[in-house]
Amino acid sequence: MKLHEYQAKALMAQYGIPLPRGGVATTPQEARQHAEQLGGRVVVKSQVHAGGRGAAGGVRVVATPAEAEEYAASLLGGNLVTAQTGPEGVPVTSVLVEEAAEVAQELYLAMLVDGGARTPVAIASAAGGMEIEEVAMATPEKVLRAQVDPVLGLQPFQGRRLAYGMELAPELVRPTADLATRLYRLFVEKDCTLAEINPLAVTADGRVVALDAKVDLDDDAAFRHRDLQGLRDVGQEDALEARAREVGVSYVRLDGDVGCLVNGAGLAMATMDIVKAVGAEPANFLDVGGGANEEQVKLGFGIILADPRVKRVLVNVFGGILRCDMVAQGVVAACHEAGSRPLIVARLQGTNAEEGRQVFRDSGLPVQLANTLREAAEKLQEVVGP
Repeated sequence: MKLHEYQAKALMAQYGIPLPRGGVATTPQEARQHAEQLGGRVVVKSQVHAGGRGAAGGVRVVATPAEAEEYAASLLGGNLVTAQTGPEGVPVTSVLVEEAAEVAQELYLAMLVDGGARTPVAIASAAGGMEIEEVAMATPEKVLRAQVDPVLGLQPFQGRRLAYGMELAPELVRPTADLATRLYRLFVEKDCTLAEINPLAVTADGRVVALDAKVDLDDDAAFRHRDLQGLRDVGQEDALEARAREVGVSYVRLDGDVGCLVNGAGLAMATMDIVKAVGAEPANFLDVGGGANEEQVKLGFGIILADPRVKRVLVNVFGGILRCDMVAQGVVAACHEAGSRPLIVARLQGTNAEEGRQVFRDSGLPVQLANTLREAAEKLQEVVGP
């Protein structure tokens, strides 16, 4: 679950991480009030779940409360298009108004999980304010890493080593190392997949302050953090993915036009490989799981049909606890409910596979049945065409 910047900063404040003064506004008038309270010269930031806000015109330093009100009015209620969004952009329903800092140096600091090393890792760089991927590509020597023992946590010497590596003045090493320790505590205690500060600024008066903040929470740990679930902003998420979460199926929207309905994550990945192998592109990852019922299959397939890019569908099911006939019934019910007749290639194996095939034969839908993955690939290729 992604958090807005102001939400991430509220969490960081709980851990004593230094932050600029500011407030959230949902109306232009509120933005003006915050600017007046902060002395006039402020930064107004659109709150969206996408990077590249500054380059897209979603962040601006203004000199007066009147300018803050005017700029907030231009953002609120509209959509912001950045390099990380689609052409439709994402809605702006709030802005963060903060005191403008005099920045002497911009740094980067983050905590994340290294899947290869199977351990948390702290990443720091003296090249803050830039995308860390770009820094790593152009000047990899500027990216510092510290693998963290999950039992011991981030050690003080590791924090100091990172601070020295960021080319800080000696008097700022310990405060920065302490800040890194606090960020790591947040990362662990809130079950984050990412806790990032970019830029972490050294101000002209010698303070180290988190000017920006990004926190992503692990959905699999949500049951441990009921108090944080209200922070989810569904309006920033893909509508179909949000709908799938409510249904209880695993769905990720992609850019292709071949819908995929599968049971099991591994089989779903293999199915997408099949789609690409025949020269097509999958429109989604959809795993209904091994314990789905007919209603979940129907709702899941309805999500596939709701994607206007989907022109054809590959159903690839290996029935165990999940019966093939139940899957077929759910698919047929979804098509009838939506009034849709998509081209379907269906491969059913396992429990009640023949009964499931018969459901498709009797449905009147344009379904091509396959017994093997190879046959499914061949039929899909026929459906996809050159």
